[in-house]
Amino acid sequence: MGRALEAAESVRGRTSPNPWVGAVVVPEEPAGADRDGPAWFAGATAPPGGPHAEVVALGAAGHRAHGSTLFVTLEPCAHHGRTPPCTDAIIAAGARRVVVGIEDPDPLVAGRGIAALRSAGIEVDVGVAAAEVGEQLAAYLKHRRTGRPWVVLKLAATFDGRIAAPDGTSRWITGEAARLDAHRLRARSDAVVVGAGTVRADDPHLTVRLPPDDPCFRSPDAQPVRVVLGHAPAGAAVRPAVELSGELGAVLDELGSRGLLQVLVEGGAGVAHAFHASGLVDRYILYLAPALFGGDDARPLFAGPGAPTLGALWRGRVRSVSNLEGDLRVELSSSET
Repeated sequence: MGRALEAAESVRGRTSPNPWVGAVVVPEEPAGADRDGPAWFAGATAPPGGPHAEVVALGAAGHRAHGSTLFVTLEPCAHHGRTPPCTDAIIAAGARRVVVGIEDPDPLVAGRGIAALRSAGIEVDVGVAAAEVGEQLAAYLKHRRTGRPWVVLKLAATFDGRIAAPDGTSRWITGEAARLDAHRLRARSDAVVVGAGTVRADDPHLTVRLPPDDPCFRSPDAQPVRVVLGHAPAGAAVRPAVELSGELGAVLDELGSRGLLQVLVEGGAGVAHAFHASGLVDRYILYLAPALFGGDDARPLFAGPGAPTLGALWRGRVRSVSNLEGDLRVELSSSET
């Protein structure tokens, strides 16, 4: 299942509205001196319209899939969509056993895939590495359960919590390694969201800019959707963009209806405050530079009223901390996510 998770991670950000799924076929007997070929075969979900992970792995295994064990991070589908049911391919390949990370909450699947395999006489085990798979597919699971995308709020600041100098300058607070990591975060997202004020002030492109040999590289024609809250000026670098206004919950409903599973909110401080204050952030990614403005006149992370009392303080948990050539990358979540 660990290899299946690795295969899934390699296509993250390229499969929406489908989930990023990994699969591994382990033949009935490992390859040895009297058998040619590897001991296992991996596959990952292709972009929409392409084969799912199970079909890719089974195709790689060929005749050795007969009698094999198939490990897959998410329950195989049993319905016709853009592609035929994966359960049909598994049954036809002659797999003996299927090990599933988690069930698929999509109403079109929701246990039907597991039931179809068991009805065909295939042994099915469910729940292997379920926590790890659930974490990897958190955005997909939320979308299928609520209709809304997973919201990641990205912030870059000094250690005293400031995102820009009093004169508005902010490039660059963090170093190159942190900026590259932020581009990888964009690449794993289906959309990037900013406010119209940020567009007017900074004229950002909001594209993924990584070297071609980077695992998260995105070509110019496969960029995340650019979303502006409000209206972008004519000629802004962010165009073409989706322009949305109104209550943020309705905005997320609209983005979810477009099949966007994860959105990255990049600012500015007013937009960050609005998402945070509304309780709409699933994950916070903070890049903290070892620098201090040393006063109260630089611009803070959030623009708007904060918690009025200590008792009303937002408290979450630290999920990870990593050092990016001197800058810290801190991932936070609420205690529920």
